[in-house]
Amino acid sequence: MEILATHGTTLVIIAALFGFFMAWGIGANDVANAMGTSVGSKALTIKQAIIIAMIFEFAGAYLAGGEVTSTIRKGIIDSAAFVDQPELLVFGMISALLAAGLWLLIASYFGWPVSTTHSIIGAIVGFAAVGVNPDIVEWGKVTGIVGSWVVTPLIAGLISYAIFMSAQNLIFNTADPLRNAKRYVPGYMFLAGFMMSLVTIKKGLKHVGIHFDTLEAYGLAVLVGIVVAMIGKYFISRIKIDPKADKKMHYTNVEKVFAILMVITACAMAFAHGSNDVANAIGPLAAVVSIVHNDGEIAGKAALAWWILPLGGLGIVLGLAIFGKRVIATIGNGITHLTPSRGFAAELAAATTVVIASGTGLPISTTQTLVGAVLGVGMARGIAALNLGVVRSIVVSWVVTLPIGAVLSIMFFWMLRGMFIA
Repeated sequence: MEILATHGTTLVIIAALFGFFMAWGIGANDVANAMGTSVGSKALTIKQAIIIAMIFEFAGAYLAGGEVTSTIRKGIIDSAAFVDQPELLVFGMISALLAAGLWLLIASYFGWPVSTTHSIIGAIVGFAAVGVNPDIVEWGKVTGIVGSWVVTPLIAGLISYAIFMSAQNLIFNTADPLRNAKRYVPGYMFLAGFMMSLVTIKKGLKHVGIHFDTLEAYGLAVLVGIVVAMIGKYFISRIKIDPKADKKMHYTNVEKVFAILMVITACAMAFAHGSNDVANAIGPLAAVVSIVHNDGEIAGKAALAWWILPLGGLGIVLGLAIFGKRVIATIGNGITHLTPSRGFAAELAAATTVVIASGTGLPISTTQTLVGAVLGVGMARGIAALNLGVVRSIVVSWVVTLPIGAVLSIMFFWMLRGMFIA
């Protein structure tokens, strides 16, 4: 308690710096995932993708990032163990932010799309298990996260495979692709509007105190889907093309339709991602601020100081703008060759998986979801369409994320403890 009274302001400033660093890492790595398919399929240039992501990620983080955040992300450790020594939890959260941020910097440099959620969880588990007591860690939840490495990409991959193959059979592999696109694309637009609005409702709006029950959420999503499909049907019906034109010209025009769809899905995913994953940076920071300002009292939820959400949103935006290109290149070009229709199938599959996970409580990573979806689209064209070297590197980076976060966090925890506790 005495340490918090003496060094409280210093600890809050350090936590704010490392919280910003962690948000920067989220922008450099995770946000790049959301935009990778759009850039890889040439639906957007890298400059356009960064501008769109900056707007929608910041809007999601700032407008829907929440007035209150969980101080312990995903309930992974028991905070009751720190009641007598709250300064240890402060040291631990600061260490976790620095450890996770550093790992995200390293992964982004090499272009590896890793999970920011798993990075911060690994870091929290590390300092808690080694620095305090292994019994305070909810090991069952850690096991669930490890299991999600297989389950999440598999679900997303199967869904993207199904969406892509349906588009191939209903539109591209037919005698008149453009006519069939006019017939079936509004159905895909309905699905996109439905899933994206569900993702926004479930992952975004809940943070600003707007709550819908299941029936209301699905009813609103159906309504949005119908509106999107009707608007899409109107614009697609206006596309004119010479019926004597070759099939390649038809394909090009159909891909243009999917490119527009991709931009819409990317915006919605960026907003939902910003609102949800900003908590990976601001949760531990909010915990430190709350403990220091409440004289060592540890709350399960912490009200956010006015400056925390803008700090997180700004960090995400700068991370994407400065360092996001490398992971965008991996997702967009490294795994498999993407066209707008393939990219759309991957984006829609990722959104569908997020909705399924939200409904079932499955612990997922948006990164692993999208990578799995891109793999599914690649597999639809055969194993030769995949760059297996890149896939191998990505899988290895997933496996080492938890332990590396833990090891770095333990090191920083003991350093901080040595600096402030004589």
